[in-house]
Amino acid sequence: MSKVCQVTGKRPVTGNNVSHAQNKTRRRFSPNLHTHRFWVEAEKRFVKLRVSAKGMRIIDKQGIEKVLADIRARGVKL
Repeated sequence: MSKVCQVTGKRPVTGNNVSHAQNKTRRRFSPNLHTHRFWVEAEKRFVKLRVSAKGMRIIDKQGIEKVLADIRARGVKL
C-alpha cells in the first residue's frame, strides 16, 4: 500500500540525514499516516481511510460527508 494520505494527498519527501560531522546521507520523510474507520451516517456504514494527522483534523472541521464527496470527485472509489 502506498504511503499517501487519501484526504490531503501528502506523500513521502526526501532529504538528508546530517551527522555532527556534517556527513549527509539520503533519507525519506514519511507522512504520519493512520488507517481509521469513519462512520458515515448518510450511508449507514463505516468507511476505512488511510489519513494523516492533518487529514483527521480536516475531517473533524469539515465533516466526513464533505470530505468523502471531495475524494469521490477526484475519481477515487470508496
